[in-house]
Amino acid sequence: MEIPRHWRLKKQRYALVGEVCPHCDAKIFPPRDVCPECKGEAKEPFAFSGKGEIYSYTTIYEAPSGYDSNAPYTVALVKLNEGPMVTAQLTDVDAAHLQIGMPVEMVTRKMRDDGDERGMIVYGYKFRPAGLIPTS
Repeated sequence: MEIPRHWRLKKQRYALVGEVCPHCDAKIFPPRDVCPECKGEAKEPFAFSGKGEIYSYTTIYEAPSGYDSNAPYTVALVKLNEGPMVTAQLTDVDAAHLQIGMPVEMVTRKMRDDGDERGMIVYGYKFRPAGLIPTS
């Protein structure tokens, strides 16, 4: 990932910042500038709580390039408490313990290394079962 793109997406990756429509109050993630509900202009920043529940999930065994060292891993559709659905990797949980409707919370974790040993380490949001106490 190029450096300018990394900084442009920083708020979305680390804090789940989207937008709220001033016309219909729809919460939008990722930011789109145009509300998908009412088609009005939506440029007001909105910080999501990072809390939600698992809507659906699957385990990835054949990962795309750059993520293959993480395989197998589980990806979920998470319905945020504020409404939008996001796709994210799950962490800190064994896939055998997952359930549809399980409460989850956003955490920032390492996603991958971008390039060789001088490459940038890319962090982003993942979700874990809500209420976990950090071990480190």
